[in-house]
Amino acid sequence: MAYRVARGLLVGHLVLIVFSTVAMLTILAGPPGPWASQEPAATVMRLSFQFAGPTYVVLGALSVVVFLTQAIGMGRALAVGGAATGISLAVELLGTATGLPFGDYSYSALLGHQIMGRVPFPIPLSWFYMLVGALAIVARVSPASGAGRAKWTWALTAALLMVAWDVSMDPAMVATGHWRWGAGTLFRESGLPSLVVGFFTRDAFYGMPLSNWFGWLLTSAIVARVMLAILPPRDISARVAPASLPIVIYLANAIMPVALCLREGFWWAALGGATAMGVPAAMALRQKRTTGVVHSAPDPA
Repeated sequence: MAYRVARGLLVGHLVLIVFSTVAMLTILAGPPGPWASQEPAATVMRLSFQFAGPTYVVLGALSVVVFLTQAIGMGRALAVGGAATGISLAVELLGTATGLPFGDYSYSALLGHQIMGRVPFPIPLSWFYMLVGALAIVARVSPASGAGRAKWTWALTAALLMVAWDVSMDPAMVATGHWRWGAGTLFRESGLPSLVVGFFTRDAFYGMPLSNWFGWLLTSAIVARVMLAILPPRDISARVAPASLPIVIYLANAIMPVALCLREGFWWAALGGATAMGVPAAMALRQKRTTGVVHSAPDPA
């Protein structure tokens, strides 16, 4: 029953991603026509613009929580989800307040209610379910081990898969006004060496400083390592990775940013993001077919 619920939530997640992507590529790509001010089109556009994005993130998080509840038990599922969302939220609050470790950035109101007036609530939820997907991919292609060094290797590999997601997502979300990069005044007036200041302020990739990828790598590695302390690699390999649902969610979240980068002409971001996310995920899915991963439970995807 739980797997059916997880699958239904996954379908809703996918439908809203496709709906939002198509809308941004068409009617939201430029100034709306006169029909957009007439009812019921005006109400549909207003509600869709306000709720579609946050809702698909919530559905993705719920899908993974329900799936994990069946796969590893409710206690550990909630512990993993709570740790991932809690730590990522704390880092995001630190980042929006100080610029560390990502750089000088801020969120707009497009992603829904902002926690403490700084971080939209869907942001830590997306860190959680995308890291579950990243760890599932790692489990498909790496041997499981309970050793501390192996856990750090898994955490760093999952962190690289998260950076891969940001290759296309950051340029796309900045272009559509979901968040913005500031001038880095705090860093420029800090008295730090120019090389360090440039790392946090210089436009290195479609308006983004290199510090952003460093922040993603650092944050993802820490969050993933805590998740692995609750759910060791052997358990992920045996109970989480055999199902394709986490990998499907990981891949699904590449659709919108890659499509928007193509719309904006950000060719390197589109190609880089699609390749960096698609190749590892394809390797993981192929590993299932060629090695015959044994399912500990039905595959909900």
